[in-house]
Amino acid sequence: MERQSKTLVDTVFQGIFDLLIAGEIPLGGVVNEALLAERFKVSRGPVREAVKALQGRGLITKEPYLKARVVDLSVADMVQIFQLRESVEGMAVRLATRAMPDEALDQLLAEFADADRKQKRPALDVHVRIAEGCGNGRIQSLLCDELYYLLRLYRARSGDTPGRRDDAFAEHWQILRAMKARDADLAESLMRSHIARATESLQELLDSEGGAEASPASGQKSA
Repeated sequence: MERQSKTLVDTVFQGIFDLLIAGEIPLGGVVNEALLAERFKVSRGPVREAVKALQGRGLITKEPYLKARVVDLSVADMVQIFQLRESVEGMAVRLATRAMPDEALDQLLAEFADADRKQKRPALDVHVRIAEGCGNGRIQSLLCDELYYLLRLYRARSGDTPGRRDDAFAEHWQILRAMKARDADLAESLMRSHIARATESLQELLDSEGGAEASPASGQKSA
């Protein structure tokens, strides 16, 4: 029974996260547990637990006597996170270029070539696979655990910029080709440039929006 309960919470957690990635609950938007329970056809308990888990991941904030809201980092906060990402992922791809076996790189290239790049939340996450293959447990923990969901949320937003998704696909392909050629210097340079461009795109998008709009899942506009 305990395992079934945990599985249900995990499912609701993923469902809410998908709504965040899709922008159905906007940055800064209110997280309406009653509407979410109705949407996922579950009781309020699993939704409440999933929201707590999302809060633990830094995706939802909740202050005493106030409603839970999706995180709404300032542009300055976002830039700082992406600057950290640029440095750490640059090192991750350098290490992975040297450490990943040929078979693993060939498989990653094949999966990437077959991936559906139009999906908002693609099944293949190149950044995670590189972090997992870098051989540095602390980098992997940072990128695949501590910051994973927050980075996924903001990476998805940066992809909303017109043309950015296609550009990112081409940039990922160049990074993977550099890794296949075992050119660690080039792979790191390409990764840093890729993240810098994503940072610029997201900064432009957030500056132009000036605030999130209401959505059925949020129940009201963000403040």
